[in-house]
Amino acid sequence: MEVSEIIMLVLCGIFLIPSLASATRFDQWWIRAFDFPRIQISILISTVIIISIIVFDFSETIHFIAIALIILSLIYQLHKIFPYTWFAKKEVMKFEDGDPSDNISILVSNVLTPNTQYHKLLEIVHRRQPDILLTLESDKKWEEALKEIEEEYKYTVKVPMDNLYGMHLYSKLKLEETEVRYLVKDDIPSIHGFVRLDDNTKVRIHCMHPRPPSPSEADTSTNRDAELLMLGRDVREQDDSVLVFGDLNDVAWSRTTRLFQQMSGLLDPRIGRGFFNTFHAGYRFFRWPLDHVFHSNDFTLIEIAREKPMGSDHFPMYINLNFERPAEEEQEKPEPDEEEKEWAQEKIDDAEPRENGV
Repeated sequence: MEVSEIIMLVLCGIFLIPSLASATRFDQWWIRAFDFPRIQISILISTVIIISIIVFDFSETIHFIAIALIILSLIYQLHKIFPYTWFAKKEVMKFEDGDPSDNISILVSNVLTPNTQYHKLLEIVHRRQPDILLTLESDKKWEEALKEIEEEYKYTVKVPMDNLYGMHLYSKLKLEETEVRYLVKDDIPSIHGFVRLDDNTKVRIHCMHPRPPSPSEADTSTNRDAELLMLGRDVREQDDSVLVFGDLNDVAWSRTTRLFQQMSGLLDPRIGRGFFNTFHAGYRFFRWPLDHVFHSNDFTLIEIAREKPMGSDHFPMYINLNFERPAEEEQEKPEPDEEEKEWAQEKIDDAEPRENGV
């Protein structure tokens, strides 16, 4: 066997690892990291397949086995990201006609605490005029920089922190019953409450930014997973009109995020419309969707867009939704099976969540 064939066999083996690792339920950070770059992994696997076909002379059985296994690995990766392509069926209906008076627009921006290009975010806010702005990783300096919008955004919840987990919520619409909760860790806040669309309609909101699994943040994904799954469980029990938005530090196609959707019954407007990769803004090839807006099935989509960079490692995410009660009849809620419910409860128990999140 020639050296080039041996090299390609080794590469085929290496590129089986991401699929094998991410198919497991282990939550070590280096395993869960394979959930993120599925687009990039798919491109690299495709390249390995093409080169292998050129290099192998297929005189050995191992050549066929290697090609078959690496193709299965590619199919696995593509299966995960396919729902977020234009070829998949849209999960959320497009708002077509009628009165868009019950619309609500949201801008989510992980600002990156050391970033001082405040004017770039303000430019986007002035141009888009969202009803709600959520900033993440915002500290006292960002709070001061955004004071100029408070005349228009009269309702606020401010949680400035220097640990990269501060958050600020600004709203033109009236906020009610807002509270800051610490669901799993006492230094990781989340904001919860209601936003009132009109005298008769209010929507429950949850603003999230859990800690990611990484060597510098957390050895495992347990706390992140538990925070999302606890919220998903509670959302279904509340049975309100709901919006969940923020930097979830998890990709749209991961097992945890998909289970969060099933547990909560919330919809993802990106399904059937595109990836909307928001991180990393500085590296074109290394990007995936970390910033999310999920909603109950009584909303339809007016617009969704990734905004231009504003100095952070995240792109801001903009969405405009219309509240339509009749849409509930046409948009089916995701549902978890019993095995998934049991796995979700195990993850929550492992994290030892704080009582009442306070």
